[in-house]
Amino acid sequence: MFKSTNVFPQTQKCHMTAALENIRVIDLTRVLAGPTCTQILGDLGADVIKIEHPKIPDITRSWGPPFELDKEGNPTSESAYYLSCNRNKKSILLDFTTSEGKSQLIDYIKTADVFVENFKTGTLKRYGLDYEALQKIKPDIIYCSITGFGQTGPFAEKPGYDFQVQGMSGLMSLNGEPEGAPLRAGISLADISTGVYSALGIMTALYHRARTGEGQYIDMALFDCQMAMLSFAAQSYLLEGKQPSRTGNAHPNIVPYGAFEAQNGHVILAIGTDDQFRKFCEAVGRPEIIQSPKFSQNKERVFNREILIPLIQEIMGKKTVQEWVELLDKLDIPCGPVNSLKEAFSHPQALARELSISLEGLKLVASPLRLSKTPPIYSARPPRHGEQGEKQEF
Repeated sequence: MFKSTNVFPQTQKCHMTAALENIRVIDLTRVLAGPTCTQILGDLGADVIKIEHPKIPDITRSWGPPFELDKEGNPTSESAYYLSCNRNKKSILLDFTTSEGKSQLIDYIKTADVFVENFKTGTLKRYGLDYEALQKIKPDIIYCSITGFGQTGPFAEKPGYDFQVQGMSGLMSLNGEPEGAPLRAGISLADISTGVYSALGIMTALYHRARTGEGQYIDMALFDCQMAMLSFAAQSYLLEGKQPSRTGNAHPNIVPYGAFEAQNGHVILAIGTDDQFRKFCEAVGRPEIIQSPKFSQNKERVFNREILIPLIQEIMGKKTVQEWVELLDKLDIPCGPVNSLKEAFSHPQALARELSISLEGLKLVASPLRLSKTPPIYSARPPRHGEQGEKQEF
């Protein structure tokens, strides 16, 4: 049986000091970007209070199947979507559109360090819950707004969703086969990247407050974050003024770099250096390929990919996936299988890194953060709607 030797154990005992211990977060977010942000803060020890409407819970609770099963094997009201981004939180029911609910929310905010919301631009201002109003009540509050397009610009009041932003940001123009249709990413990259960037912004603001005592306002937008995530593709456009072409599984700047069909499946070949390509050609008994001026350097391989890729595919079709992985691993040539999720979670590396955790019998994806002194702490499974009641005294 495989035994983990992880030096950064994922599940820590309660006496461990958490990085954000004694930080309270009022979480007025729903769906994915905001909850992803606050889950990161909760994993790092923050006390996250998730505010939900008494009659209208976070809509992602119903975004299924699949749903968590109860002890009798029947579906509950907690979807996989909701469970993916709401651990280490308390769920309190409150309607801030009523005078009583607003008063209760303000009482919570007075005890808090961070307030996170993802309502449409201008919504909370109508209820006197915007940054300017709350700053007067809690001067050092860190207030993070997450919207589709931010607080400024002609689209500031336009609702924004992940799929829409993947298209508008240019991401979909990069995804898909060269002659095929543009494609969205298989997961909600705009939402998730915004959640991660928002958590980073909040922790930066907490550091600034620790030095100066000042709170601040954080304006986060899905559109901005997804544009930033375009990385070298966006930089290529800014340098040349040209739209990068869709390349499917191939890389626009590196060859050979893609998924090749072996005898029993696909294998990833990710050759990043000329020396790696030389070793590959020698290992497969084709040294003349690297010796050709057309293929000796990466820039030439990029120019001549239409000639080279069929040669590589012919070679890769002669062995099984496992045979290629065993051969190329010995040569330190980056490669790997195209795993299913079952294969990925059962992989020895995933087991060693404890990438799946269990809270009260519920399996969840672990945080990727590895900190030797203040690692993530998993203290509570995602809460059920209103699990902590309608009113809490802090």
